[in-house]
Amino acid sequence: MSEQDKKQIDAATGVEVNAHEWDGIQELNTPLPRWWLWSFYACIVFALGYVVVYPAIPFRHSASAGTLGWTSRGELKKELASAEIARAATVKALADTPIEAIDPKSPLMRAAVEGGKAAFKVNCVQCHGSGAAGSKGYPNLNDDDWLWGGNLKEIHATLEHGIRQPGDDATRISQMPAFGRDQLLTAAQIQDVVSYVRLVSRQDPATASAQQGAKLFADNCAVCHGTDAKGNRTLGAPNLTDPIWLYGGDRASLTATVTNARAGVMPAWGQRLDPVTVKMLAAYVHSLGGGE
Repeated sequence: MSEQDKKQIDAATGVEVNAHEWDGIQELNTPLPRWWLWSFYACIVFALGYVVVYPAIPFRHSASAGTLGWTSRGELKKELASAEIARAATVKALADTPIEAIDPKSPLMRAAVEGGKAAFKVNCVQCHGSGAAGSKGYPNLNDDDWLWGGNLKEIHATLEHGIRQPGDDATRISQMPAFGRDQLLTAAQIQDVVSYVRLVSRQDPATASAQQGAKLFADNCAVCHGTDAKGNRTLGAPNLTDPIWLYGGDRASLTATVTNARAGVMPAWGQRLDPVTVKMLAAYVHSLGGGE
C-alpha cells in the first residue's frame, strides 16, 4: 500500500487527517497560511540581525556590545547633556539675579517656580507634606502667617541658612524660655497666661484668669510677642492673635508650649543644595499662595 493510500482524508473538507487522536477526536492537518509563515521567517531574520547590531546576548559579567555601539545608557547621557545645555542660560540668569529682583511675571520666574517644585518634592515634603500644608510642628506654607517673613528675600534667607542650625552664623535663631520647666512661672500662673492667649486669639471669653494672665504676659512675653501679642518676625516670635498655630492652640498644647518652650529645627539648605536650587525653592514656596 502506498503512502498516499495510508493517508486519511476528511470527507467534508478534503484535508488530510492527522494519525493521532484523543478520545476519538482527530484534527485536520491544515497547513499554515503563507502570509503567516513568511511573517514568522521575517521575524527570525529580524531577531538575528538585532542580536548582531544591538546589545542583546547576556554573558556572565557583561553583554554583547552590538556592531552599532548603541546603549540605552548612552542615549540617556546624551539627552541629559542636551537638557543641561538647554537650561544653562536659565541657570546662569538665576545665579546672576538676586531673588527679589526677578520679575514675578517673567519666564525666568516661571522657570524658577517649576524647578523649585521639583526640588521641593525631593527635599521638603518629608516635613511639610506633598501639598506644603505642613503638620504639627511643621508650618503650613500655603497661608500668609510667617515666623520670619514671607517675601522672596526673607524666604530665601530662611531656606539658605535654616533655623537653629549649628555651623551657620546667619541661621534663624529664637529662644523661648521654658517658663514651667525652668520654674520661671508657677503652674497656676502658666494657666493664667494660657487664658490670656486664648482670649486674644478669640477662643475664650474674658475671665479673671485671663486678666491676671495679661499682666504676666506683659512682664514675661511682650518683649518678644509684642504688647499686642501680634509677634515679631525679627525674633521669630509668632502672632498669637490669629487662628494659625504651629503646635496647637488648644489649652493643653498651649500649656505644653509655655511650660517647656518650642525649638523647631530646619536644615540650612545652603549647605546642602547649590545656590540656584535654593533660589528656585524660595520662588516655589513664595508662589504657593502665602508669599508676600
